Amino acid sequence: MNNYALPVTIVVAGLLIAGAVFWAGRSGDTGGGGQQPETVRPYQAGTDYILGNPQASVVVIEYADLECPYCKDFHTTMHQVMDFYGEQGQVAWVFRHFPLAQIHSKAPQEAAAAECAGAQGGSSAFFRFIDRVYEVSPGSNGLDLAQLPVIAGAVGLDVNAFNQCMQNGTYAKKVADSYQEALKAGGKGTPYVLIMVNGQLVPGGNLSGAQSYADMRAILDAVLAQVATPSPTPTQ
Repeated sequence: MNNYALPVTIVVAGLLIAGAVFWAGRSGDTGGGGQQPETVRPYQAGTDYILGNPQASVVVIEYADLECPYCKDFHTTMHQVMDFYGEQGQVAWVFRHFPLAQIHSKAPQEAAAAECAGAQGGSSAFFRFIDRVYEVSPGSNGLDLAQLPVIAGAVGLDVNAFNQCMQNGTYAKKVADSYQEALKAGGKGTPYVLIMVNGQLVPGGNLSGAQSYADMRAILDAVLAQVATPSPTPTQ
């Protein structure tokens, strides 16, 4: 990684300075956690849901809260990122849960609902469900949880199986573990983003707050300039 660490660090450092207002709460919702990553888990097939080429050298890992309005904005940004880089298999996007229950009490249930969706239909259903949650929810703990099975039906899931998954609390532990993992990875608020290359965190590549599309392009272009891109493979 040493051959690309310097340019990436410079780019990321500039963006972090420009976006320092995150810590005042302007561009992210705050929770708890350390500032420096203790551990960073790379993408794991069968555990994570991914949009894009699973073999991509560059993976953007996002820890998010489905009731965070800044996450909603960044979700749109990441779809733009994937529209630009995804078809060539250059970049993949992994979505993990970081529900800030102290300010968004509904977020853990919404995260579990997304997991129930993914259990039925893989990454495609997982991301369709999250897309729809962000469309329907006004954010800031405003979603009526009765809408979750409605959303499940709207994105083509078996609603009875979905409801059973939710009633059983099947993914409550996975969501709680993801929250703790985000803290250990340095998350202090949402969205929290990690830029990974070949399973390793890019130096300075832990980003706090809703980065703009221009900022994400600058970071990813700097990284991609230093790494080879694999051939695209089908998504899950």
